[in-house]
Amino acid sequence: MDKALSEISVVPKNAQTPAWLRVWFWACIVIAVAVVCRRIFALAHPGQATRSQMAALDQAFASHAILTLAHILPALAFVLLVAFFYIRPGAIWPERFLFPLGLVVGITAYAMSVYAVGGWAEWSAVLFFNSLFLFSLGRSWSQRYGDPQLKLRWMTRAIAVLLGIATTRPVMGIFFATNRLTHLEPRQFFGIAFWIGFSINTIIVELWLRSPQGRFQIERMAGSVS
Repeated sequence: MDKALSEISVVPKNAQTPAWLRVWFWACIVIAVAVVCRRIFALAHPGQATRSQMAALDQAFASHAILTLAHILPALAFVLLVAFFYIRPGAIWPERFLFPLGLVVGITAYAMSVYAVGGWAEWSAVLFFNSLFLFSLGRSWSQRYGDPQLKLRWMTRAIAVLLGIATTRPVMGIFFATNRLTHLEPRQFFGIAFWIGFSINTIIVELWLRSPQGRFQIERMAGSVS
């Protein structure tokens, strides 16, 4: 009886994931899918952009179209599977695809960084956060037959880093919108946007994972998986 009461007492009063965090998660999913679809369209129909800066970016990605597709198509599949991963935590099949897809995304991200639009600033952001993504993915993989909570925590960290590419888009939008005032070009602000976007995702999810609500949600999801 005392044990049962003690277990109830540690359950957070508001054990539900905060609404803003759920909105942010789904917004990242939608933005990431939209970004990939837009890039695929730009590769298939070059020269459609009306703004000179966007046209220059499209041309830059078109110069290594095969590598771009090898990166964004697995990334698109990864993002779509992430939705199933959290909606149906007891389903095993999404997880089986997330690991190989994540590995491909990570390897091709290193290759894409050779053509970094934002120079060394973007390259350093990709190097740091992509390494963090692969490290987190690897830690989750190492627990596939071990602790389900630990596996889920590291997978959540990996997913947060990957979805950082979606958070960079609003940041880039601000730079594009204020271009007439700042006179900054994409090569000057892409790296800054990458650092800001990926850092926001990484910090938010890490704080949530360490919160009582986050620990409770991970424990509950891991219980449904096991």
